[in-house]
Amino acid sequence: MPLFGAHMSIAGALSNAVSASVELGCQTVQIFTKFQKAWDSKPLREEDVSAFRSAVEAAGLRFVTAHDSYLINLASPDDALYQKSIDALTDEMNRAEALGLSYLVAHPGSHNGSGEAAGLARIAAGLDVVHERCRRFNVTILLETTAGQGSALGDRFEHLSAIIHATRDPDRLGVCLDTCHIFAAGYPLRTEEEYAATFAEFDRVIDLDRLKLFHVNDSEGALGSHVDRHAGIGLGEIGRNAFRCLVTDPRFSDRPMILETPKEDADGNPMDPVNLQLLRNFANGE
Repeated sequence: MPLFGAHMSIAGALSNAVSASVELGCQTVQIFTKFQKAWDSKPLREEDVSAFRSAVEAAGLRFVTAHDSYLINLASPDDALYQKSIDALTDEMNRAEALGLSYLVAHPGSHNGSGEAAGLARIAAGLDVVHERCRRFNVTILLETTAGQGSALGDRFEHLSAIIHATRDPDRLGVCLDTCHIFAAGYPLRTEEEYAATFAEFDRVIDLDRLKLFHVNDSEGALGSHVDRHAGIGLGEIGRNAFRCLVTDPRFSDRPMILETPKEDADGNPMDPVNLQLLRNFANGE
């Protein structure tokens, strides 16, 4: 069975995300290591790092992951923003490494009018700088598939392949596949045949061995809408069948699968337990 988890808040203490995951019976977790919509952050305190690492070990969580700041844009044609983004991603790497994390998920970036080719080259060059600054780190950057809103790159598998193979050290990169994003980008998933064809295309263009983690989300937007709006499992345009295919796919039985679905329903009821139970039921053949 895959390793199920959710994105958890670190409000109050980093280790709170671990305890919340344990309460939900998770095997993995994703966090932000700082406020995701701010450039600056306080350095991690040694006691907080120690408490977090101890909590992860005690809980037996695997493939613990961070998501980087939404402000980072390695594809930006603006030199000041580009350098700021490289510095910020380096800081994210340092924080993830200190916490003993396996992965750091990163959106590729938006070219903001410079064009796909220029944006992709910019991202690869920026990743090379970050890797040079973070030699011998254990944490791996995972490039996330995107819905392709505006000038965002990463909505085509070819974008991620181009970035990876343009870097000097492609083995230090992997991919995070977001089900909502690829569906909104135009990759169908609803039927067994569509699911098989989409993952065959991923394997052809990128290689399934590079697919290290999933964000498991339904989509409010229609197929090919390029609308990045997550929905609860089975409550969007993708539907339950795709998720049943995913969690029973033997190729992904050891992969972490992270919920980024809405935390509450319209009445304020918590939805992580509901969505996680659905995935477990699917995995158990129910």
